[in-house]
Amino acid sequence: MNPTPDLRLDPESCYRAVKSRDRRFDGVFYTAVRTTGIYCRPSCPARTPALHNITFHPSAASAQAAGYRACKRCLPDATPGSPDWDVAATAAGRAMRLIADGVVDREGVEGLADRVGYTSRHLGRILTAELGAGPLALARARRAQTARVLIETSDLTYADIAFAAGFSSVRQFNDTIREVYDSSPTDLRGRRGGRPATGVVTMRLAVRTPYSGRALLDFLALRAVPGVEAAGEGWYARTLVLPRGTGTVRLEVPDELESNRTAFVTATFALEDLRDTSAATERVRRLLDADCDPVAVADAFAGDPVIGPLVREWPGLRVPGHVDGHEIAVRAVLGQQVSVAGARTTAERLVAEHGRPLARPVDGLTHLFPDAATLAGLDPEDLPMPRARGRALIELCAALADGTIALDRGPDRDDVRRALLAIPGIGPWTADYVALRALGHPDVFLPTDVGIRNALRSLGRDPVEAVGLAEGWRPWRSYAQMYLWQTHNPKEH
Repeated sequence: MNPTPDLRLDPESCYRAVKSRDRRFDGVFYTAVRTTGIYCRPSCPARTPALHNITFHPSAASAQAAGYRACKRCLPDATPGSPDWDVAATAAGRAMRLIADGVVDREGVEGLADRVGYTSRHLGRILTAELGAGPLALARARRAQTARVLIETSDLTYADIAFAAGFSSVRQFNDTIREVYDSSPTDLRGRRGGRPATGVVTMRLAVRTPYSGRALLDFLALRAVPGVEAAGEGWYARTLVLPRGTGTVRLEVPDELESNRTAFVTATFALEDLRDTSAATERVRRLLDADCDPVAVADAFAGDPVIGPLVREWPGLRVPGHVDGHEIAVRAVLGQQVSVAGARTTAERLVAEHGRPLARPVDGLTHLFPDAATLAGLDPEDLPMPRARGRALIELCAALADGTIALDRGPDRDDVRRALLAIPGIGPWTADYVALRALGHPDVFLPTDVGIRNALRSLGRDPVEAVGLAEGWRPWRSYAQMYLWQTHNPKEH
């Protein structure tokens, strides 16, 4: 049984998941118990209530709006998000990504609606129908979750936590924590006490298992741009450009997590402005592909003669996302018709010449990637690439800088692809690579990619068959792409 929107709303199917304590459904729906007044994740180890005492909710905000408090035993909000947000990419799913990024806290409901392309009233109706709560309630639930994680895992003062989580006042923070968790911030923290904020926050980010951390690190390390990114055994670090300031993050990623449970990646953030905590966390979760349901992906490929054996060899392979859509779009253009090493070298030159230096370099991180406005103002003749590609890069950056093209997962993916293809010099490979890495599209395939063609040959298949083969891999072609890259040469695709 795969977690889908229909199953979330079907009591019998949801109850079967609860009885089996299936962790795949954690974050997909929530179980509220009338007799206790609390809501839980499906895998809560407590005794399973009778079906007539349970209601099911598609979001934590929906359960909270119905008057339920979070279970102190299973911590239902400490789960990966629903994979449906990226699979279907409906308006509700796209809005949820932006809410998690803190858009409602920064720009209000109107700003959220503008990004998704609806009126605020219509977007409210969509979210209430699909997720059981409006944008304000969903944003409040996200703030409460961020605050709880910071209370339990950091030494920040409560005032700093309140503003880092997006609350407008300490009083609002205290009231929300008491209402959602039936505990005070002091109760949640226990006896550890707090120290003044240093701007450094360490958090555990939930991911579904199996999770092939080593493969993800290898992918990122191979493409790491010196100054902006760094990697070593079991870790990856990079600089961050965030809504209110800059920062860095260092990720400690387990090698392989194979059991059917929720596991965690440790992220240490150093932020100029703690109010960027939610945005930084969400963007790193995208990088990790943390909300993927690897069991559903594996089930879809179980009988496939090409991808099936690869899934069994490398369980839990992820599609690496990115923390900055503008950056990955620029790097996709740099990677046109050149090797990974060549693209990385060109990016390194751009960073050295046009990137903004960090005030406090750390772990080999010295610069921010050049912003789109800066690159848009350059002369194509001065760029270290063929003239036609330079012109495409400048036009792309101009469209990113003025908002003509948005890569924040708010707009419809097909609209973004059409806008990218309208730029001379940007073809399907580039547009689809951007969709794969920046937009979190789970169903993208690059049949003309050299690595894919070589991988198919190594598996005894004719690359001419690529498009036809990929039709049988829907709706997970992006994952098939990763498995083929991994097969051909894990460190050179």
